[in-house]
Amino acid sequence: MVRRPGVGPQLRGRVLPGSGAVVTEQPSLFTVTTNDALLDLGGGAGSGMLISGPARVATPLYYGDGCISLLGPTVETKAQLGQPGEYTVTWQVVSTDGHPVSGDFTFTWQPAADQALAEGSPAKPVCAETADAAADAAFPDSTDTSTVALAEAPLVAVWIAAALGAVLLAVAGTLLAIRRSARRPPNQPEQPDQPA
Repeated sequence: MVRRPGVGPQLRGRVLPGSGAVVTEQPSLFTVTTNDALLDLGGGAGSGMLISGPARVATPLYYGDGCISLLGPTVETKAQLGQPGEYTVTWQVVSTDGHPVSGDFTFTWQPAADQALAEGSPAKPVCAETADAAADAAFPDSTDTSTVALAEAPLVAVWIAAALGAVLLAVAGTLLAIRRSARRPPNQPEQPDQPA
């Protein structure tokens, strides 16, 4: 079951390995396919997939590098599993209407004798590509002045336009005041009313 906060009907999707499945060989991919196209916000923003397990240990470990691929309605990641047991795949994506879609499923890992086991990590993986893209966006390379100049150009244009607007208002106000004073006759002394 997929949860879609704040939206009417729930989406249903297909997962590999299947929810509740018993897996005996290292999967090449972990996949979630929804019935709705997914929005790629770039750099993995808004989307993710974590594989953790085995369950019933003091500290479950995470597997994989945290990187995902979005292909139409499908999100996928690669990971090698560790010790036997129940594993959980937790995932989140953004549908093209802008709503987050998330869920999780479990499967049992019972590796055949010839399967190599991964170590796992107590820390959640962060995709190096995603981290690099986020760092590049937050801290552009100081030697690349074109990116900084382009980013600052709209701000400079706004300040110039505001200054020109203020000058034009001041000139218009001054001209209006001069024009009004030119229309009034000079102050003359009052003449007494003369009887008719």
